[in-house]
Amino acid sequence: MPAWVPDAPRPARRPALLPAGLSLPAPLLPDLRRVGRRRPGSDRGEPAHVGPDPDARLRRAVAEAQARADPHAPPPLRETVSRALADLAAEDGDTPPSGCPRPAGLRDPDAVLEELVGFGPLAPWVRRTGVTDVLVDAAGSVWTDGVEGLVRRPLILPEPTARALAVRLIGLAGRRLDPACPVADARVDGVRVHAVLPPVSGGGTVLSLRVPAAEPPSLDALAADWPDGERWRDAVVALVRGRASVLVSGATGTGKTTLLAAALGLAGADERIVLVEDTAEAAPAHPHVISLQARAPTADGAGEVTLAELIRQALRMRPDRLVVGECRGPEVADLLTALNTGHQGAWGTLHANAAADVPARLAAMGALAGWSASAVAAQARAGVDAVLHVRRDGRGRHPVELAVPAPAAHPDAPLSVLPALTWDGGGTRAGPGLEVLEARLSGRGHG
Repeated sequence: MPAWVPDAPRPARRPALLPAGLSLPAPLLPDLRRVGRRRPGSDRGEPAHVGPDPDARLRRAVAEAQARADPHAPPPLRETVSRALADLAAEDGDTPPSGCPRPAGLRDPDAVLEELVGFGPLAPWVRRTGVTDVLVDAAGSVWTDGVEGLVRRPLILPEPTARALAVRLIGLAGRRLDPACPVADARVDGVRVHAVLPPVSGGGTVLSLRVPAAEPPSLDALAADWPDGERWRDAVVALVRGRASVLVSGATGTGKTTLLAAALGLAGADERIVLVEDTAEAAPAHPHVISLQARAPTADGAGEVTLAELIRQALRMRPDRLVVGECRGPEVADLLTALNTGHQGAWGTLHANAAADVPARLAAMGALAGWSASAVAAQARAGVDAVLHVRRDGRGRHPVELAVPAPAAHPDAPLSVLPALTWDGGGTRAGPGLEVLEARLSGRGHG
């Protein structure tokens, strides 16, 4: 084996990230500046340190291979990369080019694909079974969360590498990340990518990748891991079939979107679901889903499409179920208005510490839209049927509270909720809100 070939294990082969026939967009090629490199002897052959590696020859070879391809029938991207690597190997022969630590011709096409249109040095963790989050802090340390909990990994990204990766990933989604727009959120290959550049992030680039499950879990699969899962599963089924309008609350990472998607998978196949999100994330297993995604403004301040605008547009798209992936601002006014125009069976998510805190969150968001607390309370009582609160603890991610808006003693009474089901650590107990919920859903059509 030539001396310049590293003796570290070769990365496992991965499937191409793009479907057959899709070529690499030309603008992406000049953006590739640095690629990952394994250090021999790292733990279990995993990447231990990644440094700059400006492989201009590889970028040029891929561009030339694309130029030679038939533009009317372009080959799969992996095939184009393989041809480029073969060309470089033929040029190099048995001698590495001067100044090149390893000839590009000896690299794995799948690893090159990760560098061009994938997750680069983070790919081994993004593709690892059981990982739900891949996190890069300002110091370049890499952490993962998932079945093993929060674990620091033997990988360091120098700031130039982390920044180049963040800019490229956000750019793949058609969004910008630069000093004028140092914070961005996007979805790349199904993964939600959030990036922050310094000085906003402190000393270095911060990346947070939310990795979806390979197959969206069904409600049955989720409930199998919940405490008292069968009872909570039946409650969610009753909410969907009873066309209840539900707000799923909880902290970040508690599984709100996962539960939302699993519940929507139970909706009737003849129902049209219009899903509105700031960043596309939910993927319900349903045959008729229209997904709308908000858009940030361009550099000159044009082209912005807000969640509030998308909610208003969604109402013109004949939805059987309107779904808002995350309410966090004045768009809650448009959502509550929609829930009071006959659109039953709607779902949405929001952040809250407990079901009892949802009224305060709604009032705070409504105030951003200029609504009074009494107006928010009146609209929520009329349009929201239930609040389903989820938590992450030693038992995993699972529902802990089901509550309903309490009937108003007088028109100006503040909004509050009644517990319907509560998991207290030892079991699930029913509350007075259960009868109220059953009365609200009585007589509604079933999906």
